[in-house]
Amino acid sequence: MVSTEKSQHASKDTQTEIKLNIIERQKHHISRQDISDNALKVLYRLHNAGYDAFLVGGGVRDLLLDKQPKDFDIATNATPEQIKHLFRNCRLIGRRFRLAHIMFGRDIIEVATFRGHHQEPAKNVSAQSDEGMLLRDNVYGSVDEDAERRDFTINAMYYNIADYSIHDYAGGIEDLNSGVIRLIGDPETRYREDPVRMLRAVRFAAKLDMTIAENTAAPIRPLAHLLEDIPAARLFEESLKLLQSGQGLKTYHLLREYDLFSKLFPQVAEEFTEEGHSQTEKVIELALASTDRRINDGKRINPAFMFAALLWYPLEKQARQLMEHRHFSYYDAIMEASNIVLDKQVKSIAIPRRHTATIREIWQLQLRLPRRNGKRASRLMELNKFRAGFDFLEMRGEVEQGDVAELAKWWRTFQNAGRNMRQAMINDLGQSNPGQRRRRNYRNKKKSAQ
Repeated sequence: MVSTEKSQHASKDTQTEIKLNIIERQKHHISRQDISDNALKVLYRLHNAGYDAFLVGGGVRDLLLDKQPKDFDIATNATPEQIKHLFRNCRLIGRRFRLAHIMFGRDIIEVATFRGHHQEPAKNVSAQSDEGMLLRDNVYGSVDEDAERRDFTINAMYYNIADYSIHDYAGGIEDLNSGVIRLIGDPETRYREDPVRMLRAVRFAAKLDMTIAENTAAPIRPLAHLLEDIPAARLFEESLKLLQSGQGLKTYHLLREYDLFSKLFPQVAEEFTEEGHSQTEKVIELALASTDRRINDGKRINPAFMFAALLWYPLEKQARQLMEHRHFSYYDAIMEASNIVLDKQVKSIAIPRRHTATIREIWQLQLRLPRRNGKRASRLMELNKFRAGFDFLEMRGEVEQGDVAELAKWWRTFQNAGRNMRQAMINDLGQSNPGQRRRRNYRNKKKSAQ
């Protein structure tokens, strides 16, 4: 963090103003040693070619917070074509607004040309992009105009490679020091331009352990319904950022506070209670806490597990309705319910097929794990998704207790047991259900007689 004179920006009930505040190198602690070598190469090449070159947005914010940035994004007055002329390893992407991706193996440095103001702001206000944002013709502009188009004050800070100063356009450093998430401009207008900004406000508040400013927070609940018009594919990517970045549990609570979670997972929200003690709410807490631990321990995660956990009790509810009204068996009801629940969910969050296939496997294992006789237990352990299915069974055991908890305990013991003990555990199952064993022996004898 840095100390600086107060910038001219909004009080809690007014709109943030744009006014440049330059923090010279000796007054901040960002060092070039903290910036990736590849980002420095891009910054210096642009600068040496006579262009303005700034590290911008989250990279500057995180460096000021002594965090390691996930990405280093760059803004410049060079056009995409000029950038491509400078870098042979450049690829231009985008249709309405072109971006340059400078490729260093797997490391990609994104370079954007400064964006300017629209000449006729209201001209295309009703049109929407494929991502759900209001469409207006994108034009290039100055760094000042670019700053005004950014969403939050803490993302409107630019590190200038020319003299290593920070250009703070909206009081971002003050808000960073105060722990405040604040939109630039009129919040309702900015949310209507792109409703996903409501999710970003919550995500940054959870990620950075900050508070959303009063005027930034006020329109969120009334405008939460706008998320229903956002393409489901975009909301899938946003859901991963929200719930699978290491602060998923905290983010979940904020999403519920602002009535945003129900727009992402409407079937799940139907199971919520005022007390917060439903089975659905308990398993969400367990699943997100587990995911946060794994991420913060540097372990791998699979998004399918989270979705399987969130949707399990809506799945069971749907299955019970099928059993009651259409007289399905439990197994058939779960299989049919899985189709119904996933079909509904992908309308709001477009979970890719590779993940829905895994979700189904985890759910099917909940039906197969109770069937352990003979060689079934050993064969189940050989399945690719066995561990995910077992981990979810343990979570269900914590929520449901009773037989599910006993089954999870049995599987935990079985996995850690030696060969002889495993056989003894299987034999005990046969003795506890002699009728099933006699039927199997009868069938075997009948085959021998033939």
